[in-house]
Amino acid sequence: MNETALETSAKHSVGWSITVSIAMILAGMAAIFVPAAAGMMVTVLAGYLLVLSGIAHFLFGWDGRASGILLWETLLGILYILAGSYILFHLAAALAVLTIVLGIYLFLEAILEFLLWYRLHPLPGSGWLAFDGILTLALAILVWRTWSAAWAIGVLVGISILFSGISRLMLSLGARRAIANLR
Repeated sequence: MNETALETSAKHSVGWSITVSIAMILAGMAAIFVPAAAGMMVTVLAGYLLVLSGIAHFLFGWDGRASGILLWETLLGILYILAGSYILFHLAAALAVLTIVLGIYLFLEAILEFLLWYRLHPLPGSGWLAFDGILTLALAILVWRTWSAAWAIGVLVGISILFSGISRLMLSLGARRAIANLR
């Protein structure tokens, strides 16, 4: 029997989802085993992203200078570049602040994981989303209780990425089984 275009597309999407899930699992494990390096990498990445965003604001402002946004976009660009530069030149302080931000992020991620689980709970493998939400909430609480620990960024981001990868892998495998059962 020939596969329909929809089945082929679904199999392709599930295949990519499995590949990305495995990459997330490996990245999470790497961050857990080398938490200081992972924490610094996250901090450096944040700094560079802010600097690049500042440059983007300059370019956007220059492109729209006829509409009167040049001054405001330039000020935003300066703010982004200063913040990014501060992070890059003061990694320890930035890492401490990022640890607090990480706690907030993990809390919000846990809420979204629970909402996604609630929405998808009839699907096979969706229980892993609830498990991911519980684990992420526990990590958020751990960060808030030990927010001064510099290792927190690397370990907790690693654990979050690891279990997000596992939950996505289980959901993808469930979707692959569901597609196979359609025949």
